[in-house]
Amino acid sequence: MSVQHLSLRAVLIGLALTLAGCISTTTGTPEPVADDSDAAGANFQLGIRYFQNGKFELARDRLILSTELDGTEPLVWSTLGMTYERLENPRLAEESHARAARLGPRNFDVQNAYAVFLCNQRRFDDARRQFDKSIRASTNDNPEVMMTNAGVCMSQEPDYDAAEEYFRQALERRPSHAEALLQMAVLKHRTDDDLRARAFLQRYRAQHPTSAGVLYLCVLIERNLGDESARTDCANELLRDFPDSVEAQQLMAANK
Repeated sequence: MSVQHLSLRAVLIGLALTLAGCISTTTGTPEPVADDSDAAGANFQLGIRYFQNGKFELARDRLILSTELDGTEPLVWSTLGMTYERLENPRLAEESHARAARLGPRNFDVQNAYAVFLCNQRRFDDARRQFDKSIRASTNDNPEVMMTNAGVCMSQEPDYDAAEEYFRQALERRPSHAEALLQMAVLKHRTDDDLRARAFLQRYRAQHPTSAGVLYLCVLIERNLGDESARTDCANELLRDFPDSVEAQQLMAANK
């Protein structure tokens, strides 16, 4: 994925990993369960496993069964919403996300997933209200995550002023927040402010591991700034450390 087109799909993957961390990841058939609550949990585990393996119809069936056995768990409904998204059924995806949000008003992974869904549907005003509600919640210990995601959403509208305000709020809350630093660099590059883009990317690279996307962004920024030495350094690092990446292929194709 090009660093110029970072999307909120990463948020969905992050939520799926968060959910997976809450459950057993053993393989095989679940042991017999004692009651509906245990059966619901077992089906949730299988649903998560199928989701992570890209078997979305099987995931849907297990998650639906889990909700029929115990319909009170917001994480199950949220995962079902993401599954319906992958199955390209936005109506049922919204019903599931909305129910998850009602059941888990203080579960900010769930609230975030709903806001991301709304943004992916290009319902930017609804998404912004959903993000803002969670950002303002006194029980949200990590509002910078929501602030950054809201900024990404506003970038997709695009409303770059609103996006920058969210990213700056996130960095005021936590100056080293990796995603906010990177997204500010992307935003500044998109808006032809490459000097500031360089500054944010340098802050990011000083505190966080690099990646092919980060190095490719560095190449683009330094090319626009006319610093051939810095551009070459980033290009060489990209080709050396990530030779099989999409970004390395793009770079080599551009240099032909």
